[in-house]
Amino acid sequence: MTDKFDTSKPIYKQIADQLYWRMIRGELQPGDKLPSVRECAVEFKVNPNTVARTYNEMEREKVVKTKRGQGTFVTTDENVLFDLKESMKKIHIEEFVHEMEEMGYTEEEMVASLQEYLDGRDTND
Repeated sequence: MTDKFDTSKPIYKQIADQLYWRMIRGELQPGDKLPSVRECAVEFKVNPNTVARTYNEMEREKVVKTKRGQGTFVTTDENVLFDLKESMKKIHIEEFVHEMEEMGYTEEEMVASLQEYLDGRDTND
């Protein structure tokens, strides 16, 4: 998928984030099987050990479940997936606010700019 990773964040976390995005967008549904470690390693052009670490971390966070001999599957726990989506929303809002503050915008200017953007965008996109 990508052969460019951000050097400021571990690759296994970046792979997890990309898989989390697929879950949030519905590309990976609850109960779906993830690609094998080898398949995922080929897709992301990384060592299989990196993907194994990614899957282990995702399992620790209860977002996936590994079934011995069958593979790794997206959790069917809707609460876990809801919490994942909310967590990612918060992270992106925090990044947006931080960057806007770095540019010198006030909260009021941020809200006004966001509202202006939402009002002006084509809802058919």
